Amino acid sequence: MFPYKTSIQFDRNSNQALYLQLSNQIIQFIKNQTLAPTTKLPGSRTLAAQLNVHRKTIVACYEDLLLQGWVESIPKKGTFVHRNLPVLNQQKLDDDVLSDLKMNTGFSFYKNNISPKNLPKRKEDFMYLDDGVSDARLTPMDEIARTYRRISSKKNVFEHLSYGSTYGNDTLREVLVAYLNATRGLHISKENVLITRGSQMGIWLSSQLLLQKDDVVVVGNTNYLSADITFLNQQATLERVLVDENGMQTDAIEKLCKRKQIKAVYVTSHHHHPTTVTLSAKRRIHLLNLAKHYNFAIIEDDYDYDFNYNHAPILPLASHDTNGNVIYIGSVCKTVAPVFRIGYLIASKEFVDEASKLRGIVDRQGDALLELTFADFIKSGDLDRHIRKVMKIYQQRRNLFCKLLKDELASCIEFDTPIGGMAVWAKLNSNYSWATVAIVAKKYNLEIGNWQRYDSAKLGHNCIRIGFASYNEAEIQELIRRFKKTMEEINTKEQLS
Repeated sequence: MFPYKTSIQFDRNSNQALYLQLSNQIIQFIKNQTLAPTTKLPGSRTLAAQLNVHRKTIVACYEDLLLQGWVESIPKKGTFVHRNLPVLNQQKLDDDVLSDLKMNTGFSFYKNNISPKNLPKRKEDFMYLDDGVSDARLTPMDEIARTYRRISSKKNVFEHLSYGSTYGNDTLREVLVAYLNATRGLHISKENVLITRGSQMGIWLSSQLLLQKDDVVVVGNTNYLSADITFLNQQATLERVLVDENGMQTDAIEKLCKRKQIKAVYVTSHHHHPTTVTLSAKRRIHLLNLAKHYNFAIIEDDYDYDFNYNHAPILPLASHDTNGNVIYIGSVCKTVAPVFRIGYLIASKEFVDEASKLRGIVDRQGDALLELTFADFIKSGDLDRHIRKVMKIYQQRRNLFCKLLKDELASCIEFDTPIGGMAVWAKLNSNYSWATVAIVAKKYNLEIGNWQRYDSAKLGHNCIRIGFASYNEAEIQELIRRFKKTMEEINTKEQLS
């Protein structure tokens, strides 16, 4: 007889019920054929006594096994391992090959060779350069949590716990209409708004509806890598135009339009990613006129609108669009915290309708309670208060970061102080390479990261984007110190050689 008493182990500190622990172990014994088909299981009283548990635990376990089809109950005879279970054809492997086996797949599938690999796990005591993200420590969690709890405790909350609209929560859409019309100069209604899980979903939905194989999308010769990857995933053709201190050169776009059919232009108008420059008012109007004349879409990714330190922001292209050419994309992820995947896609009703259908295929709906929370967060003025608070902090951090970068590393790095955003576009002196810097920096627990992503066009500009907003003043000083140590070691080695 099978030694149940010594083979079954219970973890009485586990949150999992005892009958489920027992059921899972018996299933494992059946799968590895320790308990063969037609094996009779002990009666409930007998097994309960052997395992020192209540008989109801055994009864519940057997009922669970019966429902799953692992056992069968024969009246007046007992409970048996099901006779018709197929033999599981498995090979018993040694522990040293099990880890390799986990990497193998028993079927064929299509691989994505365009998207970058996941970021490596962060190491303790390391500092990591980012390309301009908000400081999560400044997130107004108390206000957000209070609002979430209040909404969750309402009597009608159950209306929002079932399936909802693929357009997103109606309340948030209405609040965004009022907010964006007031702050961005838009002229939209609820029918022009699709709620997304951050800006990236908006870019993906737009690319799916606009682009097919070999369709042309115009981007900057430096551009947001995730957008490039999204368009390339559609097998579109990227046509790159120069970006200077006034943003994308629209004259170059016009020349392209005379030679090729353009389906879309992707632009981060405020501020260009990665170089941080703002698209000038003159070029904005020129680009809108080109879109109207040549019937292409403008995907305006306005990820950084809220952060301007020297002047009021220039209104987005979407605010001047009277022909329905602009797809305006934004989010609260950058402003509040990346974890809150609340974004929006603004376009013509016809385009939004199609985008909502497509969104329903990959993401049936958003998080209604979170969307209601942010509707309240925006409507109450909490978002604007948060923006005003962090604007002052980020401006102070920008000033300190740029001062230290200039004072300590001017011989190695050139940059212009950005008028907005959360990052600096830094050019390394031509005597150095980021490849070398990245290697040496690790000795000082400084991780430069994937610096190649800023030059997907292979221009050799020797620049990367360095964020400052996510570090407090002490951290900025420490980051510059490690950076300086890195460059000093590189200089010393060059002198010795």
